[in-house]
Parts: sequence; C-alpha cells; structure tokens
Amino acid sequence: QVQLVDSGGGSVQPGGSLRLSCSVSRRSIVSINTMGWYRQAPGKQRELVAFITNYGTNYADSVKGRFTISRDNAKNMVYLQMNSLEAEDTAVYSCYARLGVAEGFSEYWGQGTQVTVSS
Repeated sequence: QVQLVDSGGGSVQPGGSLRLSCSVSRRSIVSINTMGWYRQAPGKQRELVAFITNYGTNYADSVKGRFTISRDNAKNMVYLQMNSLEAEDTAVYSCYARLGVAEGFSEYWGQGTQVTVSS
C-alpha cells in the first residue's frame, strides 16, 4: 500500500508561483510505476496535470511550459512547481500514484490541497 500526503497549496495572484509537495510513505517511489498530479476545479472533470515515470515526464497542454514535475528519490517526495499561475489553474490538486502490472495497476491518492489564483 502507498500513503500520499499533499501540501503546499494556497492563494496567489495571477503570475505567481507555488510549489506543491507530495510525501510518499510505505513504499519507495523508485518502485512506483507512475507518480503524478491531478486537479479538479468546481463543476469540472478531474484533469491529469502532469506525471513522471522512470522514462520521463508528461504534461497537460494547458500547463506545458509553466509547470514542472520532479521527484527526490532520497526523500521519497514528488513536487509540482507551478509558475505563471492563471485563474484557470484554481483547483484542488491531488498527488497520484499508480503501481505496475504485477500489482494490478493499483492507484492511490493524496487528500488534496487547494490552489487559488485570484487578484
């Protein structure tokens, strides 16, 4: 099993930056197939923002060039650096982990952290 704890959300003005952190426990992130961040805004469907695997990273078109996902294997942490934030980025952001085929692609979620971008 994997436990994820999100943090780092808050309120920021348009153009500002935030860094979200995901603390992973009960499992080394090196052994996790995919780590990522989802977000869900009120009245909208959940959206995959970014994910990272042992082979690279991938981003939603809406955040390319502004957001960067990274991980620190030694600290068992995953981060989402968010720059040039826009009002449309306002949402609850949740860390996500998916195990590999041998473990049935089991999925785990953090509790979510609110990001509000407003002037």
